Amino acid sequence: MISHTNSAFWKGYAKLPSQVREIAKKQYQLFSQDPYHASLHFKRVHSSKAIYSARINKSYRAVGLLNNNIIIWFWVGSHDDYSKLLKN
Repeated sequence: MISHTNSAFWKGYAKLPSQVREIAKKQYQLFSQDPYHASLHFKRVHSSKAIYSARINKSYRAVGLLNNNIIIWFWVGSHDDYSKLLKN
């Protein structure tokens, strides 16, 4: 699977605590090697759109759109904000 990010992702990334940014880098590298690694909890989170999430840690998630084996990560933030995002 090919993984990319967009500017919206980087805006969210810049707002993360520095420790979470470091973990996010490691998880992104892990995703590049094995998207289905158990620690990522990579899963579809929308019933009609190919929107997926990956776990950064217990409290943070990344969200992306998958199309033809390419995922574009467009959001990253806290689990609380993630829950709100999914409700919309």
